[in-house]
Order: sequence, then structure tokens, then C-alpha cells
Amino acid sequence: MRDAVDDLIWDEAPEEARAVAVLDAPALVDDALTLTDDVRVFCDDWRDAMATPPHLLVANPDDLGGVDLALARLPKSLAALDQHAAVVQGAQDVTYLGGARVRHMNRSMNEVLAKHFGAVAASLGRSKSRVLRAWGPLGLESDWPKVREHEDLGFAVAAYGATFGGTKVDPGTRLLLMSLAGGGDADPLEAVDVLDWGCGNGSVSMWLAKEGFDNVLARDVSWSAVAATSVAAEVNEFDVDATWGDGLAGYEDDSLDAIVTNPPFHQGVAKDSTDTITMFDDAARVLRPGGQLWCVFNSHLPYRRALNEVLGPTKVVAQDRHYTVTLTTAR
Repeated sequence: MRDAVDDLIWDEAPEEARAVAVLDAPALVDDALTLTDDVRVFCDDWRDAMATPPHLLVANPDDLGGVDLALARLPKSLAALDQHAAVVQGAQDVTYLGGARVRHMNRSMNEVLAKHFGAVAASLGRSKSRVLRAWGPLGLESDWPKVREHEDLGFAVAAYGATFGGTKVDPGTRLLLMSLAGGGDADPLEAVDVLDWGCGNGSVSMWLAKEGFDNVLARDVSWSAVAATSVAAEVNEFDVDATWGDGLAGYEDDSLDAIVTNPPFHQGVAKDSTDTITMFDDAARVLRPGGQLWCVFNSHLPYRRALNEVLGPTKVVAQDRHYTVTLTTAR
């Protein structure tokens, strides 16, 4: 459904266009089709992609180049905005229109767009929303994905613009990896079929593959996460099966020995733990009896209680000032 941001983006759009890219704005697809038959849609979030006619979706954001109009919801990360601006280059007259709630915008967004366009201006605000217009493309090529070697961990990770965490390995993930290796109050993880849920840049998947686990799976609702994990697996020459999807949909009952997760508590720019709680429910279906769920999260979040209630007995195996690692055994 359209909201005030979508309405403002569309009101700022020209009345004619030869080819239109729609980025993370599925509510604007029908409007874009009134301008031209050449509409190409990229949605990083699988749920947004599923709300889009399949024949309009591009397999990779790099397939958006050459349009003369781009309609976008401004992403929350500057790296993702940089990739937005880079992939729509190609035509000499391309205009980028990106909208968001004013509270989620900042001056750095203008600077990122100015790296790729000769002119950037903001619309008048309306309904607490605003649109950034960028035109005069400079033709810089995309330098995504990016790869970074982590010698201390023994593998490289990769990232696209919207990949959570970029090419860093955050402290919570490091605490989780230490625990999986037996450095916390639990024996090391032993499993055959193990899933890295919410794989992000693939840090956990790469560690599991490096440690020699037989069947390493990865899943994320973000295209950028799944694509980055696949790139990292190729760079490291690891065998990781990364899939794009919502929660644990598609995984069979009693099919996994273990799930390892650093779950998100945001959806887009909004804090939202709903997906994580739903995953805990579904983990009870997917894990084999006695299977394990290893989870790291910000210590203020009420995940331990939820895990105890819906999945099985849960204990804290590691904790520092900011993060908690828990181990749950499925009933």
C-alpha cells in the first residue's frame, strides 16, 4: 500500500519516461507502468519482491542501468544509497528521486548522491516526508560488492550496499563465534546440517565452513545479504548454500541439527523484533528433537524468555556488557 512517502515521490516524478527503475518501492510499480512498459524493479527485501509482478523483477541491481528515471525509497544506510546511485547510471538524462520520512534523512545523503550526480536538491516537505532529486549523472561505475579479508578469523567477508554490517565482523558475532568454538559455558557446536539464519555478510557461514561442517546453509530476507554470502563463499572457496527468503519458509520439518543466528531487530528503518520471534516459533518445527539454536542478541532484548517458552530450555553461554549468547535445546 502507498503511504505519504510514495505519494510525494510520485508527485515529484515527470509525466514522461522511456525506462523506469523502481528500487525498494513496490507500491509505485503500477504508477511507473503508466509512464512506460520498460519498468525494472529491484527490492532488497524478499517480502517486497514477492509483492511485485515477477516479470518486472531484475535478478541483480546492476541490471537497472540505462533508465532515465529512478523512483526509490531512500535506504537507511549510506552504503546502500551509494549503490542505488551507482547502478542507475548509464543514460545521460537519468534522474533519481528518493523519498523518506524526514526523521530518517540527513545531509550525508545529499553528499552521497552528489558523488554520482552533478546536481542534488530536496523537495518541499509534506506529511513529514521529503524527496531528494538528483540529476546530471557523472557515470561512475558501481564498486559493489566489496570484499575484506579478516586474517584473525581465517576468512574473507563480502558486502553489497545494503548488507547489514558491511564487511565488518561485529562484536556480537565475534562473541557468538567464540562460543561456538567452545569458549563459553557450553561444549563446541557439533552438527551435520546447520543453518546460519539472518546471514548478513556471511561471517557465521564462513566460520562454519572453515571449521569443516558438512552441510552449511544460509538464509536471509535481504538480497544483499544472500548475494554477499555467496560472493564470500566463492572468494574463500567454501561450499555454502545461501537462499533468499522469509524466515524458515521452505525448510522441511525436523531437517536441521542446529541453527546459528545473529537475528535482526530492524525492518527497514523501524525497530521490529516480530520476524525473530516468529523464527523462534518456526525453529521448533525445523530443528530435530535435541537440536540446538545458538543466538546472540543485544542483552536488553527479551529473547531468552521467548526461547524458553516456544522452543526449549535455554541457557546463557556467554555475555559481555552489550551482548548475550544463548544455547537452546529443542524439545
